[in-house]
Amino acid sequence: MVFSSITFLVYFLPIFLLAYHLTPNKYKNACILIFSIVFYAWGGPKFIFVILGTTFLDYFLVNKMAEAKASKGKKQLLVISLLMNLGLLFYFKYSNFFIDNINTALGTVGVKEITWLKIVLPIGISFYTFESVTYVVDVYRGIHKPLKNFWHYQTYILLFPKLIAGPIVRYHDIADQITNREKNYTPDVKLSGFYTFCIGLAKKVIIANTIGMQADDVFKLGSEHIDTAAAWVGAIAYTFQIYFDFSGYSDMAIGLCKIMGIRLPENFNNPYLSSSITEFWRSWHITLGTWMKNYLYIPLGGNKVDSNFKLYRNLFIVFLLSGLWHGASWNFIIWGAFHGLFLVMERLFLLKVYDKTGKIISTLLTFLIVVVGWVYFRVEDLSQANHIVKTMFSFNFADGKFALHNDFYFSLSLAIFFSFFAFIPFTKNIQAKVYGENHTTLSNTLMLSMSVILFYVSLSYIAALDFNPFIYFRF
Repeated sequence: MVFSSITFLVYFLPIFLLAYHLTPNKYKNACILIFSIVFYAWGGPKFIFVILGTTFLDYFLVNKMAEAKASKGKKQLLVISLLMNLGLLFYFKYSNFFIDNINTALGTVGVKEITWLKIVLPIGISFYTFESVTYVVDVYRGIHKPLKNFWHYQTYILLFPKLIAGPIVRYHDIADQITNREKNYTPDVKLSGFYTFCIGLAKKVIIANTIGMQADDVFKLGSEHIDTAAAWVGAIAYTFQIYFDFSGYSDMAIGLCKIMGIRLPENFNNPYLSSSITEFWRSWHITLGTWMKNYLYIPLGGNKVDSNFKLYRNLFIVFLLSGLWHGASWNFIIWGAFHGLFLVMERLFLLKVYDKTGKIISTLLTFLIVVVGWVYFRVEDLSQANHIVKTMFSFNFADGKFALHNDFYFSLSLAIFFSFFAFIPFTKNIQAKVYGENHTTLSNTLMLSMSVILFYVSLSYIAALDFNPFIYFRF
């Protein structure tokens, strides 16, 4: 079940909100948990038992780890928990990839291939695995105490707005809200949540879906039919599709949790306004970047190393693994390496160049780099991806055989406008007020009216279009 579906918007969500607000405070977590199980089981009934089983084991392993007196015992239980969580992630997400590559290598030397059943990927496994890892590691580090209530832990992991595609939430960021939401359970917070949800829905349905159809039409063409114009249309369309798709989902997740009285961390902060790849990764998928920093980059040594080589090595490793996290395919690894390379180059000399060019030029250059990177993210066939990137800069306008959708120009205009809206302080303040909670009676009236209109326009788009993917569901 996806947020931008008729089933969710017309049936599941109203029933949940009615049940949640009628449920006494002490049973609200139980209400969330029941609906979260139904939500996940709707799309992955076979895998709900996997997630329930791992959370059950993790809860008791972590509590035993916290009670252990000897450091050796603590470390052993930590390793068991990590092996269970990361082992399941590897099995479901990466075993097909590694077996396929082993078989390719065996085939080149004439050795019989390994027989292997294709494994179906559970929805959202990367997200809830990372949250399980944060919980056990943070308890081990002493950042917070283990939960004494098993159902609170289940609520944290299975909270349905973030369960399938994030944001990735560290337990201590919402610990108090799981047990007590009175501070955030106010009319202003709920209204702000509704506004944020409707804005996210409109981002996804009105902008991302429409632009995404254009991107798909280009990328499904054969290489011989893609000229420079088609390559740029496909790359630009996908650049805005993935942003409005994923940031729209994050807005919906954050908005829904606000309605429940739970604040999730922001996941996007105008990433296409970044004037360097370093800044881009502070603004794009923020919670993944934070996770990688705390649980991979810092343990590798982070910035506290005795040579620049080790610093650059750490950056590159993190982004290689970030690419692999997104999917078990070489194109994702190439995409991660591509960003890692530019991060290293910025440390070496590019940031100094950007300082001299000024913000507008550096922002445009960064955007260009990101657009090229998205081609490798989108196209699994590396030869085709290379051809598209080469064609983008070949100025060949003879071979394109694609048509522009009627709605493409309108949706692209909206995408460009809202992606770069907050470029100056005045418009950035307007954006902050729209997403804020301190509304006057007049602004509440305007925001409520706008949100209701966006909700119903989005419903009409969903009903009219068959194209309704959620890109990050497969990660």
